[in-house]
This record gives sequence, structure tokens and C-alpha cells, in this order.
Amino acid sequence: MTHFGKIRFYDSAKGNGTISPEQGGDALPFRKSDLQQQAEVPEANQRYGYETQAGDNGKQWAVKLERQQA
Repeated sequence: MTHFGKIRFYDSAKGNGTISPEQGGDALPFRKSDLQQQAEVPEANQRYGYETQAGDNGKQWAVKLERQQA
């Protein structure tokens, strides 16, 4: 199921960031490897579609992020 949200921040040096779900709730972390277009650098407030996946610790992560055109 695809969810939508906006990038809160992205640290290109570390290759990770967070996305805030449009439907509310806590921001979800993601890694550069989870971006569908890895050549793109996400910027704050850009809208992305994503799926969620539980990490090893049970915490939800955003995966398969794909930028949505405005």
C-alpha cells in the first residue's frame, strides 16, 4: 500500500532522513538505498510516495520512496 508524505530532512553526508506522513503520525526514517531514484537528493517539503516496512527492532521505516510531481 502506498502512503504519501513530505520530507522533513535529509542528510546527504549520512545518506538518511525522515518523512512525515500526510495522514499524521510519527515521522519515519529512510535510507538513501530506499529511494527509487538514488541519483536525486531529497529536499525538505518535497512530496514522496512510499511503503512501510518493520526494521529489525520492530520500528517502521519508509521504503521504496518515489518523488511525486506537484
